[in-house]
Amino acid sequence: MSAADHKPLTAAVALPKNDLHEYVESFGLFWEEAGLPRMTGRILSWLLICDPPHQTMHDLTDALQASKSSISTGTRMLIRMGIIERLSLPGHRRDFYRIVPDFWSRVLEEKAQQFTEFRRLAEKGLLLLDGASPARRQRLQEMRDLYAFMEREYPLVLEHWRAYRSAQLHPAPNNTIEEPQNAHSPPKRPGQGAN
Repeated sequence: MSAADHKPLTAAVALPKNDLHEYVESFGLFWEEAGLPRMTGRILSWLLICDPPHQTMHDLTDALQASKSSISTGTRMLIRMGIIERLSLPGHRRDFYRIVPDFWSRVLEEKAQQFTEFRRLAEKGLLLLDGASPARRQRLQEMRDLYAFMEREYPLVLEHWRAYRSAQLHPAPNNTIEEPQNAHSPPKRPGQGAN
């Protein structure tokens, strides 16, 4: 594989450059509102839509119109967070960056651990307020009840996701994969199928 075979800066589909830029910027703003540096969100968003899925430092600086130092800082942070990884490819001297395979599934699994920690913190607070008035304990009880509920129910969500993902990756012959419903899709009525 020669360096000429590596095609930077092309999205997976032929989208207008302005649309790609707008997507990257909106993702960066969302990331910043979540308390993280905007540049890390811009890098992540580009790695979600670029083709090929691995990009060099030069590709990233060119696509995002950013300095090498800001891209370097952002990629280091994303690597530390376990979101992207650096890799080398045969025939290339430069390093490439890509999103860690199965990263999103791992995020969901880590959430389950957070629910347990929040529930334990609420229970610890309730022990401190043992004997206090119900009004004073109410905030912690709500927190404890919510996270106990999530701790109990969330593994079922993960189980459904794994089954759905497995069916996507390894579909059985002559079987169709039913898309999961969400808040934006109307519920199916009995007898309602695909046209």
